[in-house]
Amino acid sequence: MKMLLVMVLLLHVSQHALPGVVEVNEGAESVLLPCELHGIPTKENLRVVWTCSDLSPRFVHQRGEEGDLEEQNQRYRGRTSMKPDALDSLDFSLTLRKPHLSDSSNYTCSITDGVNVRRVTDVELKVKDLQEEVKVTEGAESVILPCRTTPDLPKDVTVEWTRSDPDLMMVHVYPSTSKEFMKQSKFYRDRTEMYEDLLRSGDVSLTLKHPTDRDTGSYICTVYRDKDILRQKVVLIHVKEPFPSWATAVLVLLVLVLIVSAGVLYHFRFCFMSVYQVEVESEAESVLLPCRTTVHLPGDAKVEWRDNTYRKVHVYENSSDQPEEQHLLYRTRTVMERNPLQSRNLSLTLKHPTDYDSRTFTCSVYSREGNILMEKEVRLTVRDCQVEVEEGAESVLLPFRTTPDLPGDAEVEWRRLETKPEMKVHVYQNGSDQPEDQDQVYRSRTKMNQDPLKTGDFSLTLEHPKHGDSGRYICRLWRGGDLMRRKTVQLKVKGRVQVQDQRTSGTEADPTPLMADQSV
Repeated sequence: MKMLLVMVLLLHVSQHALPGVVEVNEGAESVLLPCELHGIPTKENLRVVWTCSDLSPRFVHQRGEEGDLEEQNQRYRGRTSMKPDALDSLDFSLTLRKPHLSDSSNYTCSITDGVNVRRVTDVELKVKDLQEEVKVTEGAESVILPCRTTPDLPKDVTVEWTRSDPDLMMVHVYPSTSKEFMKQSKFYRDRTEMYEDLLRSGDVSLTLKHPTDRDTGSYICTVYRDKDILRQKVVLIHVKEPFPSWATAVLVLLVLVLIVSAGVLYHFRFCFMSVYQVEVESEAESVLLPCRTTVHLPGDAKVEWRDNTYRKVHVYENSSDQPEEQHLLYRTRTVMERNPLQSRNLSLTLKHPTDYDSRTFTCSVYSREGNILMEKEVRLTVRDCQVEVEEGAESVLLPFRTTPDLPGDAEVEWRRLETKPEMKVHVYQNGSDQPEDQDQVYRSRTKMNQDPLKTGDFSLTLEHPKHGDSGRYICRLWRGGDLMRRKTVQLKVKGRVQVQDQRTSGTEADPTPLMADQSV
């Protein structure tokens, strides 16, 4: 009876297999190959298999009760993943990281009970070596980021414009009535719009109003149409206009006027930017970003610290700190002196600085009407964290400590940076380590202290370090797709010259066996 239920399930699945086309530009962070079922209950002993007929072995990814990847083709090692609850939710979509031009092919999503195999869907992946550059001159009213697809789009089409640098930001979403539109970054609020007749014309280009050099970077246009996904990359370049000769003459005259009026300008010197340089070691408990003044500040003024990506670092308003306005990167990590407006000491203490904090911070004071009363910049340089160890040592510690009592649903990932793609060194999620997510090179060789989210100690112990372990390691702390903490550690393992017995030395065999040719 059980086998009959499985056969009915597989037959129902095969009737719903529909092909789709997914397009993405090479260089994208990842691409999603969709494969989803609706209204069918999960059966036991089912296994999801992604294959590509152009490969040998042809297996791209497998997911069963054990999530076995031993038969995976080496080209996709460490680059594929599925949702943890795929077998329960029946969403078998495959995420392929760092797509290459050579990944362009036809992929098949199938399910099997070990005896019978049925195809769920086919997906044609097109990885394109295309990106469009758009140049805009300083002072322009607007600029158009082009993106076009086939005309007569369905009413349920979704278009997303995103930007991945310095962090992932939602630039614009169509339709604006969707929940995703609420995720639009404040940086682009009221500055973006799309054509009204985009469904008819297929022109999903984005108009960006009042562009500045801060908008320079790469933008991704993603169109979701039925099972087809189109991604197109647009690079925006901000070009400054040549300084005209008449403006040079005016500037010279202005400088002369300023020199003559130096006595008057002295009283307004605090309205101009002054820059401090601060350096600190990466393992320091904290660092002080200085900002002091001798000018009297009104009691209802607002103090705002921002970094050079316009993230709010610290906000003081209405005689108290406003932690809910801080970016997650800085929450619980900043302290200001009590009554800063009265003491005129607006300096900020930043706890547990890392190399990711090496940037320019701006302290701004605003009047109740929103006018800038004072503004100062602090350039912070956090020296790289470097760790050295002799090959043959029992273990080495990659240090990373930050503020304690972080959210329990956060995820911690240690990765190796030099590898393509990045190797997963250690993963901590849902209150425990996830060894099955590690790269085999580091499996059973790493450990973290208990309750890292509670203690704030994300240091990683790497056992039996070898010369090949030398390189840059990065620890990222995520929560719901938002980056909360980040640190890079440079590890150097000093090798020892050894002469091995030829009877025991030699080329190490690949631990991953190739799967025999099977009919799928």
